[in-house]
Amino acid sequence: MSEKLAAGRLEERIPVVGEDEMARLATSFNKMATSLQDQINALAALSEMQQRFVSDVSHELRTPLTTVRMAAEVLFDARDDFDPINKRSSELLFHQVERFELLLADLLEISRFDAGVADLDVESLDIFSVIDSVIDAAQPVAEANHSQLSVVTRLRNHKCIVEMDARRIDRILRNLVLNALEHSEGRPVKIFVSADESALAVAVRDYGIGMSPDALEHVFDRFWRADPARARTTGGSGLGLSIATEDARLHGGWLDAWGTPGEGACFRLTLPRKRGGELEHSPVPLPPDGGAAAASLHLNTGPIMTNTGSFGVVGALGAVGPAGSTTHNGAAGPGVAKTGTPSHGDQGKAES
Repeated sequence: MSEKLAAGRLEERIPVVGEDEMARLATSFNKMATSLQDQINALAALSEMQQRFVSDVSHELRTPLTTVRMAAEVLFDARDDFDPINKRSSELLFHQVERFELLLADLLEISRFDAGVADLDVESLDIFSVIDSVIDAAQPVAEANHSQLSVVTRLRNHKCIVEMDARRIDRILRNLVLNALEHSEGRPVKIFVSADESALAVAVRDYGIGMSPDALEHVFDRFWRADPARARTTGGSGLGLSIATEDARLHGGWLDAWGTPGEGACFRLTLPRKRGGELEHSPVPLPPDGGAAAASLHLNTGPIMTNTGSFGVVGALGAVGPAGSTTHNGAAGPGVAKTGTPSHGDQGKAES
């Protein structure tokens, strides 16, 4: 009976016969099962109500926000004709409306995932074309944070074709790169790319403040932030990683994270190269360089190509270091948070 309850069959009860000890035990068990069922149903109803509220509010805000956006654009375009105070006010209004639009877009996207209506627009594309686009967009943030972006790969010709929804993969990688730059504290941010016949992995590694074990437990939760009081340079709703997780799941992939205080953090996206493919490993270890201390000992990088985007591609010329912190049965090791499709191993043989 306990196995049936654990499997979600909450309506199951033990037949009560007689008035002996076993009968009293069965009665107590049934009362516990009823209480458990009531609490779970109440939580499910509350969750459904919250999801409906987010969806309804998000849709209702679109029309008035469009009107406010149009008014803000008019004021922003005419700001040079205003006195300094009103000019600054028009600029603040314009940029805050932009942030509001981004938050609303995140809420709408979450409501689509909750409703089960999110779908993929799949095409065969080179992952490096998406990475180049992400790097170009992140360049101003990298310069503002005095960080250097580079791509580390040993793939031949720096090309890897994947069946993917380019918009969603761009959104995942853009979120990971901007988060890494925001927490890099002026240190480099590296994008590791590797693939084999069945899987592709892109890991974004920073060497900044890192993450505590508690942060790793909640990093993919909705609206969660490591430090709510932390000054943010790129805005954000606290939904970015939650949306990235859902985008990865739509592709049949997963997103996981590693972090250590003072050594930085790494987020790894793993995708099947063919739509409908099943993942059993990730071609990139986590972290890809064995940690900050191992990076200087085991990874030797040098520029080998400069015509693939603003920053060029950096090739891994030395050993990539030890395998990641995830065990071969898919269980996360110390300092690793994992979400998405479960795996049966974590390190594949990458193309060289």
